[in-house]
Formats: sequence, structure tokens, C-alpha cells
Amino acid sequence: MDINDHFFRREAGRLVSALTRIFGVHNLALAEDVVQDAFCRALETWPMRGMPDNPSAWLMATARNRALDVLRRQRTATTFAPELGRLLDSEWTLTPVVDDILAADALQDSMLRMMFSCCHPRLSEPAQVALILNILCGFSIDEIARACMSRHAAIEKRIQRGKSALAEAKHLFDTAMPADFTDRLPAVQRGLYLLFNEGYHGASPETSVRLELCNEAIRLVAILLQHPLGKTPTTYALAALMSLTAARLPARTDSSGNLVPLDDQDRSHWDPTRVSEGMRLLELSATGTELTAYHLEAAMASVHAMARGTKDTDWSAIIELYDQLMGLNPSPIVALNRAIAIAQRDGPERGIAEIQAIADADRLAAYPFYPAALGELEFRCGNQVGAYKHFEVALARARNPMERHFFEHRLAACRANNRQPASVTAFWEPQFASAQAPDDAEDDRG
Repeated sequence: MDINDHFFRREAGRLVSALTRIFGVHNLALAEDVVQDAFCRALETWPMRGMPDNPSAWLMATARNRALDVLRRQRTATTFAPELGRLLDSEWTLTPVVDDILAADALQDSMLRMMFSCCHPRLSEPAQVALILNILCGFSIDEIARACMSRHAAIEKRIQRGKSALAEAKHLFDTAMPADFTDRLPAVQRGLYLLFNEGYHGASPETSVRLELCNEAIRLVAILLQHPLGKTPTTYALAALMSLTAARLPARTDSSGNLVPLDDQDRSHWDPTRVSEGMRLLELSATGTELTAYHLEAAMASVHAMARGTKDTDWSAIIELYDQLMGLNPSPIVALNRAIAIAQRDGPERGIAEIQAIADADRLAAYPFYPAALGELEFRCGNQVGAYKHFEVALARARNPMERHFFEHRLAACRANNRQPASVTAFWEPQFASAQAPDDAEDDRG
């Protein structure tokens, strides 16, 4: 991804959140327009004059000046944030109010307010998640559709309905209200989970790993943990999962951007600071009685982090955790991951049988690693012809050049009739278990 795209994506959520606090949540589109205008000015100015020393401050100042212009021109015809009242009507108070809301220490609170505003109770959780990813994280409709394995039209409808619900609200969410905070927290957690998943297991057509999305998810969950009501065992478990998984990122791709198989990753390149932080967060997540999918997935990540290699991994522990996850949150992705872990422990034939027994496997129709898993296991069984057919399907479903390169490599191995046993983890890393289910149902609660 172009560095400017990366930067603008990161800044969009901060600016839109702060400006919405000024304009009012019913003027979300106006806030987005002002931010887009600031971005356009940057794209026009920076190529000629060079990147400013502090591009974030430049964008903030540009958005601030544009916001002040809008407030002055439209304040007699437009109703802005009601909580600011007449403070926006007077030149004596207008600029100080805007500057206070755009101050660095207020931006974090604005983002947290926006996170929870996106989780309006009138909306289904899929619609809430789509809003978080679109408004706070700068996801396009296509990116959200890939992250949720859903249709473009369904995601577009969710976002439209979500923004309509926000437009009817009078205030951004008040994060000091415990009951409402608790009710909306699960959807916020899921949105951040999906953001990290899209970065780590990216369905982007350009690249298989998007580090900036992983870092953004980690940053947002850290903001959530800084709020007293957000500091729950479940949020700690989510943060632990992200940290332990992100520790593998330095070894996940080679210098050309190609995926490095888990078997071939140099674990000395795994980030020890991330591992240590993840284990600390996992310990904090165990302070309550609640057991969530995030706890189980973080525990799996810790097993991988503690192993010296795939052969030393405690696959029985991994399978036991997947069994618990299937009881708590059954899905085709969980079943596929469990089958691969069973193949690691009990052999490829058993793994194939487990994959063939997956219920609702049709929901994985577009997922390239479903046929790839069968191909790899058939390859291990010595059935190169069967493996080749499965890898052809996987290649047709590949979502980016890195995945295509990998599947082409596996097809070449089949053509060479190479009977050397391969590890099923030659292509696989644990997939996030809750990020796969398309939900194209109606988004209205009532």
C-alpha cells in the first residue's frame, strides 16, 4: 500500500471522530467531506512542496481551518452539535471550542465516542461492525465485504442504514454511561477483531499481509483498555490475541513479500516484546469467570508462541481448545482449523476425513485455503493427482499475488511428482475463527 494511503487511513478515523463531535452526529457526512477536502489538499500540495515535517499536524490544521469556515458560513442555516449550543455562534468562543476538541488529549476520547456511537442498538451487530470499519478505520465497502466474507451490496446496505441511524441521534455516545457502554462493548470488540484479521489474513488483492491494519487494531484496542469500563477480561483476551499473533509478523513474509510457511519461519525473528506483552495480557484476561472465543484463540496463539517449532507444538492442547471453541462458537472456519490440527497430530488421512465432515462447508466456497488444505493433505498421502486438482481450485480462488505464487509453487511440486512428505502447516496459520460468517440478513432491529 502506498505510504500516503496508509497515513490517510490512519488519520481519517481521528479527524472524522473529532469533527463529528463538533458538527453533531447528524452531520457525519459533513465531517467526512471536510476530512476528504483536507486529504485532497494534501495530495495537491505535498507532491509540489514536499511532505511536511509533521504531516498529522498539517492535516489537523487544514481540517480545523476548513471546519471553522463551514461553521461560520452555515451556522445560521445548520444545526450543529446540540451540546455545544451557542458556543459555536460567537466568534469569542467558536475558535477555542474547536481547538479544545481537536487537541491531542481530546482526540482519543472522540474516537472512543465514535466507536460506541457506531454500535447503535437499532442496528444488528454486522451493521455496527461495518460502521466501525468504515468510519473509524477507513475501510472501503469492498474491503469490509472481504473481511466479513459478505457481498458488496449487503455491506453497502448496512453502512447506509447505519449512517441513517447515526443521523437520527442527537449526540455522540457518552462513554461515562456504564449500562450503555457494557451493552455496546461486544460489537466494538468484534470490529477491532475483524480489523486485525483483515490485516493479518488479508484478502486484499494487492498483498497478503497489511501491517498497518494490524497496528491500527492494536492501537484501538489499547484505547479501549485505557477506559475503566473497557478494561474487561474479554478486552484483555482480545488484546492478547492480537499481540501474540502480531509477534509472528516479522517472519510471515520474505523480502519479496511472499508468504513464508509456518514450518519455514525463523522463529528467532518473532517479536519477543510482542510475545511477552501478549502473555501478560492473557494472564490479565483470566481474572474473571467469562470464557470467550477471544480467550480460546489467545490461548492457542500462546501455545504456538511457546513452541520451538511446529513439531514441538502441543497439538493435543490446540485440538482441545478448538473443541471448546466449536462448543462455544461453531463455524466452518473453526472446523477447518481443528481438522488441520488433528492432521498434525494423527496424520493426513484423519485430517481429510475431518475436513470432509465439516458442516456448512459451502460457506467456504470462496475461501482458497479450504481446497488448499485438502490439497496439502492429499499431497502428504502421496496422491499427487488429487492434490493437483485441489491446488488448481485454490489458485482460482487466490485473492492476491502472494497467494497465487504460493499455490503455483504447490502445483509445481505436484507436477514434479515429489513424494517427499510435506507438513500441512507449510501453508497454514491459525485463521481467526469468528471472521468468516457472512450475514446478509436485514440490519434493522425492529
